[in-house]
Amino acid sequence: MGSAAIGLEQRDYSLTGPERERAQARGFVEAAWFQPEIDPAVMRGLQARSNGRAARDTTLWLALLVASGLAAFVLLPSWWAVLPLVVYAALYGGAADARWHEHGHGTAFANPAANEIIYYVACFMLWRGPTTWRWSHYRHHTDTIIVGRDAEILFERPSNAWRAAFAFTHLQGGPLMGWRLVKNAFGSLDDGIRDFVPANELRKVVWEARVFVAITAGIVAWAIAIQSIVPLLFCGLPTIYGAWLMVFFGITQHAGMREDVLDHRLNSRSVRMNPVLRFLYLNMNYHVEHHIFPSVPYHALPGLHAEIRDQLAPIKPNVASAYREIFSTLWKQQHDHSYEIPLELPTARAKAARIDVGETAFFHSPAGPSTDGRFDLGDVVGMTRGALRRIDIAAADDRPAATYVLCRLDDGSLALADGYCTHQQFHLCDGALIGGEIECPKHNARFDARTGAPTRRPARTPLAVYAVDEVDGRVVSTLQPLSTAPLDPSEITQ
Repeated sequence: MGSAAIGLEQRDYSLTGPERERAQARGFVEAAWFQPEIDPAVMRGLQARSNGRAARDTTLWLALLVASGLAAFVLLPSWWAVLPLVVYAALYGGAADARWHEHGHGTAFANPAANEIIYYVACFMLWRGPTTWRWSHYRHHTDTIIVGRDAEILFERPSNAWRAAFAFTHLQGGPLMGWRLVKNAFGSLDDGIRDFVPANELRKVVWEARVFVAITAGIVAWAIAIQSIVPLLFCGLPTIYGAWLMVFFGITQHAGMREDVLDHRLNSRSVRMNPVLRFLYLNMNYHVEHHIFPSVPYHALPGLHAEIRDQLAPIKPNVASAYREIFSTLWKQQHDHSYEIPLELPTARAKAARIDVGETAFFHSPAGPSTDGRFDLGDVVGMTRGALRRIDIAAADDRPAATYVLCRLDDGSLALADGYCTHQQFHLCDGALIGGEIECPKHNARFDARTGAPTRRPARTPLAVYAVDEVDGRVVSTLQPLSTAPLDPSEITQ
């Protein structure tokens, strides 16, 4: 569980340097990560999406944004406008980060279109190219704080507490983000973008940047035409002077935690926060829990924490405690790059047993032996609506071992598909069944349970699906794949 012994050597945090190959050689790339045990029925309840809850929280955020903006506009140029401007900017350049994050995962609203709308609005507020950052965040969840793979490592070693404090101004990060968009708009894409964004979506990166830059340029032209900075105070500058809230939350996530480990309990941090901060941050203070189970929407993270907290490191009791640990650790790592926060992890409960089907486990009905070679995939006990079950088939002389995911759809029927997500081979049985779609537990990719067609990024290749029946209380299938029509990846719009 220990991190790499890096001594006093400066590491290369780029995505194209020697650390990339080092991570691959050490088995850190697209690897299996620790997961605590949780009752599947409880998990299905926690994974439920809610248009109502997301609409309420989004409406409140937008209402506060508009109200504070109007107050500031009315009070300008008086100094009384400073306070509402600070509030407006924090909601714009700070709280938008949590909206970008949750709606980008597609878990906030049950309605995919609503998630996409808020995602694009938040991306513009933060000067983040939507496609670039979507794929960057997929990588962040795949290889969290793996040096040479994760583009979202904010604090490189040797750490620097003063640099962390300066980040609150966003005077470095903000202009760099804006400049990246400008370069993208002119077709210049850095090596990082080309590393994690699929080639067929690079053109989309360029056009999104052009739209964002054009809107921003229009605001700048307006300000110049009327010889007033006021338009930029409400669109553009809040990305910088309101980003302190984004940094305030963001530093608590991974700063000072371990690099190059396959356990989110060691590279992520959860912090107790009051209800106001949790609203602004959309419960991302439960960050360990979110990284372990990204399919759980923000409003259910407190419930998830209650279910698995005995298998996690103790949560930081408050923000002050988290910041004392962070700055103390960054100060120590500035002088000793190999210093790690001492953490004692509790023993996790064993994962529930999956269904293992032997190489000769053919189905036999009470009326006599099967003659069509159907496999007995276990009984239907526990396969309630919304349930997912892993089924492994042992290897035989004429076929290799295989693994599948069995689904009980909302109409009561069963569906059977290949078990691994076609994006990066995480088993789908640990995901969710949402409206007839299987959602990957790692990156929230989705597949139609009946056809196997990918319906949400980052998956672009269909799953194989199989005919399955329920006979005499048993699940049976020939395990012969049904034919599926090839899919053009450009048809996946979410």
